[in-house]
Amino acid sequence: MAATLLILGVVAVVGGIVVFAVWSRLVATMLLAFGALATVTGWLLPTVDRAEALKTGGLAAGSVVALYALWLNDRRRRVDEERHLLEHERQQLETARAAYERERAADDRFLRAIELLGHDTDQARVGALHALAGIARSQPPYTQDVLDVLCSYLRRPFEHPDYLRPRHEKPESPPDLADANRWRVVRLTAQRLLGDLLPRVGTENAVAYDLDLTGATLEYCDLSYRVIGQLRARALRLYQSNSFHHCEIRGPAWFTESECWGNLWMHDMEFHDVAVFSRVKAHADGTVSFADNVFHDEFRVATATFESTVTPPPGWRLDGKQLVRD
Repeated sequence: MAATLLILGVVAVVGGIVVFAVWSRLVATMLLAFGALATVTGWLLPTVDRAEALKTGGLAAGSVVALYALWLNDRRRRVDEERHLLEHERQQLETARAAYERERAADDRFLRAIELLGHDTDQARVGALHALAGIARSQPPYTQDVLDVLCSYLRRPFEHPDYLRPRHEKPESPPDLADANRWRVVRLTAQRLLGDLLPRVGTENAVAYDLDLTGATLEYCDLSYRVIGQLRARALRLYQSNSFHHCEIRGPAWFTESECWGNLWMHDMEFHDVAVFSRVKAHADGTVSFADNVFHDEFRVATATFESTVTPPPGWRLDGKQLVRD
């Protein structure tokens, strides 16, 4: 009987190996378990009693089944991992696709708003400015581009009858008042949005955006308490009252070749880089204040003429109409 069990066990084991390789793992496991039972039992029968041999054979068969269960669990785990990996990749693709769609939609809105800035009506231009501000708020990577566009709009040539009086000019054909008022509203909107989009001083991890206001005409522009990167303020035409006080300028700042008819508030500012104030003229009937400014780098003043009331920055004084160091 022992020899018969050994033969059956060997045949079952060989059959199980073949079936495992080419057909069903479950059938192969059953054959291997039976083969282990028969082989171990037949091998032990001559030396131990039948019950002990069957018990040991059963343990061998159980070990084969346990190994099959472990293999199944490992296979199930690998399948789950692959499924999770595929799901993660699918989610990444969906996220990337959604981001691409949002970016493309923002690009389209940005281009349409740019086109509307040249519209013949002031209402369309105001709407375009608010659309650009909305893009900057919803898509932070566009903020610098939107600020550049707002600055570019403020650089557009503009004249208003109210600007002629402080300049003591009487042109042959002054601009139409109603028309000038409509476009003034658009410009005031651009100035307000410019200030709204810049981070306030004290904001955690505030991004310092650059401003290029070269050649801009500003009136009642309020950029106070704002963080600015590099500031180009060359050839400005300033009317009424304009405020830069309590600003933090992290990059170089240039206030050059500009004229001011009115008040210019530049007190309590902090300059982290070089600040240049040259070839500037502040006309009478106004106030210019540099009080309590902090300069971490050089402050250069050259050919700055002040006919207005001036409060010099720390370490400077007014000599006639010029700022000089104490």
